[in-house]
Amino acid sequence: MTRRPALAVLAAIGALAAAGCGGSDSGAGSASSSAAELSVEAAYMPQPVSDSMAAGFLTISNEGGKADELTSVTSEAGEVTLHETVDGTMKEADRLEVPAHGQLVFRSGGNHLMFEKLRQQPEQGQSVAVELHFAHSDPVTVELPVKAATYRPADGHSAHSEHTGH
Repeated sequence: MTRRPALAVLAAIGALAAAGCGGSDSGAGSASSSAAELSVEAAYMPQPVSDSMAAGFLTISNEGGKADELTSVTSEAGEVTLHETVDGTMKEADRLEVPAHGQLVFRSGGNHLMFEKLRQQPEQGQSVAVELHFAHSDPVTVELPVKAATYRPADGHSAHSEHTGH
């Protein structure tokens, strides 16, 4: 009986050692390379033209070696749903993948956050807090600064689409 637990421990140590190999990190950092490492940038909300609806855009980057999924977004500003655009058609999504060593981009004409039933209309200069919920990672809180309704980021969020309007 004592042989099996010892073999299990040796197998676990071998698996951990193998997982640490091949990474450029050393020490404790190598174990995290097999998990998602999420960060958010380029977040903003165009000033809504509707009293009850708005859109939100951002980029979620994953520097880790494991994909994750954005499963929901919550905000005190109102109800938030995930939307994707497939073949020019917008549809609600239950979850969107954040690929390993990749990005999930929300941009005008593509994936976006849809705010509905706004409690108040956000105005330019304010910000709206959202909490991003993932399948495997801890939630991430992000502030979306409210920009002019015609704002288009210089970092290419809208440059990849065929048009820059909605």
